[in-house]
Amino acid sequence: MILIDTHTHLYAKQFDEDRAEMMQRAFDEQVDYFYLPNIDSSSIEGMLQLEQAYPEKCFAMMGLHPCSVKDNYKEELRIVKEWLDKRPFVAIGEIGIDLYWDKTYFEQQKEAFLTQIEWAKALDIPIVIHSREATSIIIELLREVKDDRLRGIFHCFTGSVEEAEAIIDLGFLLGIGGVLTFKNAGLDKTMAQVDLSHVVLETDAPYLAPVPYRGKRNESSYVRKVAEKLAQIHAKPVEEIARITSENAQALFQPESKLAEK
Repeated sequence: MILIDTHTHLYAKQFDEDRAEMMQRAFDEQVDYFYLPNIDSSSIEGMLQLEQAYPEKCFAMMGLHPCSVKDNYKEELRIVKEWLDKRPFVAIGEIGIDLYWDKTYFEQQKEAFLTQIEWAKALDIPIVIHSREATSIIIELLREVKDDRLRGIFHCFTGSVEEAEAIIDLGFLLGIGGVLTFKNAGLDKTMAQVDLSHVVLETDAPYLAPVPYRGKRNESSYVRKVAEKLAQIHAKPVEEIARITSENAQALFQPESKLAEK
């Protein structure tokens, strides 16, 4: 069985004291691959160091997180573009719109999002979307710029069946994490109506730990808890959930590699 954590910030300072042990716990739970979304210029060095420490296991993305879109966003975007021109990345992410904390930079967030979408299209790589209090806005923006090259993941999806259908219609996958295990979140009811061919697993570690670790530091080994909950919802063995979601992730991020040979 192979599990893939498609969204995990394992370079974050919360792991500085026990990163090697945390990685081993993930390997012990058969989590084999880790996709690392960037935040801004301050996270690049740690992210690339982790990728270097675990080659063929950790894969870096490049992008500017919407919560890091401030007065200096053009300089931040310049750094992102510089890195995209320098070496390959598996995706552009995490990018999007976040209106939960602050609406001040909404127009700038939108501009940064659309700019990075165009870079992803030019490079023919996926995007990984951060959406908070902005799902309908993002869906509309994607409809306006949709073409055959546009693809990716709606990270931390927690929406309705209707939103899931709109996202799937755009050719995107749903990134499902610890919120699935929260008792009153309602995501379990939504996911019961979503075909597994549109789903990938994630943790968003160190954030949003699943039950029974809710409120504590999240880590990639806990992606198994998400897989187990999805198995329960769909009445399938956890091995089947792992196989389907891992194949979905591999097809998106590394279509040239063959997971079955692993």
